[in-house]
Amino acid sequence: MKLALSDEDAAFREELRRFYTSEIPEDIRERGKTGHSKFPEDMVTSQRILHANGLAVPNWPVEWGGKDWTPLQRQIWLDEMQLAGVPEPLAFNTKMVGPVIAQFGSQAMKERFLPPTANIDIWWCQGFSEPEAGSDLASLRTTAVRDGDTYVVNGQKTWTTLGQYADWIFLLARTNPDAPKRQAGISFLLAEMSTPGITLRPIELIDGSYEVNEVFFEDVRIPADQLVGEENQGWTYAKFLLGNERTGIARIGLTKLWMAQVKEHAAKLEVNGTPLLEDPLFAARVAEIETGLLALELTQMRVSGSEADGKPNPASSILKLRGSQLQQAATELFVEVAGPEALPFDAGDIDVPTWAQDAAPRYLNYRKTSIYGGTNEVQRNIIASTILGL
Repeated sequence: MKLALSDEDAAFREELRRFYTSEIPEDIRERGKTGHSKFPEDMVTSQRILHANGLAVPNWPVEWGGKDWTPLQRQIWLDEMQLAGVPEPLAFNTKMVGPVIAQFGSQAMKERFLPPTANIDIWWCQGFSEPEAGSDLASLRTTAVRDGDTYVVNGQKTWTTLGQYADWIFLLARTNPDAPKRQAGISFLLAEMSTPGITLRPIELIDGSYEVNEVFFEDVRIPADQLVGEENQGWTYAKFLLGNERTGIARIGLTKLWMAQVKEHAAKLEVNGTPLLEDPLFAARVAEIETGLLALELTQMRVSGSEADGKPNPASSILKLRGSQLQQAATELFVEVAGPEALPFDAGDIDVPTWAQDAAPRYLNYRKTSIYGGTNEVQRNIIASTILGL
């Protein structure tokens, strides 16, 4: 694979850079670079600007706002967005439920949900994981029983990210408890969060933030026309969705941005009279991460766009596994460069730079990448069985 961009792709990249830095407000981009975006305002504002210019959902079918881009161009679109500090379009909308509806939903469902999903007029959240069904998702126990024109749903979901902002939730529920295989009796449903019987409870994370929730369903009636595709085929749709999610977790552009910031701070920090960035051991760790990023970027170029037929590409597990490892490695370097100044957090008016105060909470928060989207151990099993044939 060629490392250099063609003239056409280089021009494409330059146009995106111009757009991101001139059309997305500077204050939003600066907050994005430092990890202090205003939620949900910054994401809504930026996604609507992107959508108005045809740049919010390039991975969707063209008739629903997508772009006839090459996989490389889609990768450039995302990397440059992350490097510019532009909030990425809400993944639950653009990479998860949107593609599922576009691929498997009825025409009426597409017309009803895809336009507001692209413009973030609907904010979606994901109802997959349960207290006893995380990476082993097929063991989920939430049930959906057909009763006339509705499904009656009972159960619990957990780790529902950004559910406090959500208007709708897409969820998996067991519609056939007698299916010969656990995966065979699961359906994919859409529900409005204001539906009677749905209760949301926050979960505080180790870094003190609030971004995930528990969601409880008690005799919740969901109209039958909010079933995606066919009953008991939800596992097929979930695999398709998870392939998209795992590809997105790689976040190569974000890790590149972090590494640039790490190098900037390390170049200013002197240890025994020498900038930390010039220390051979530290420089070797920086080079190792950046080399890993380059290898991952090339892998993502090969994987992106390979799931147009609705079949998940098992190579997305490589992206998820290695991408999460590199993000965590970058957060470790932030803590090392910050040193003792990583200890205070949200301490008010003290002589410690904000980036250093953020180092430890960011490190703690990004332990999650080993778990969400399917644990790294599960990804290793998928790679071993599906790709290596072991």
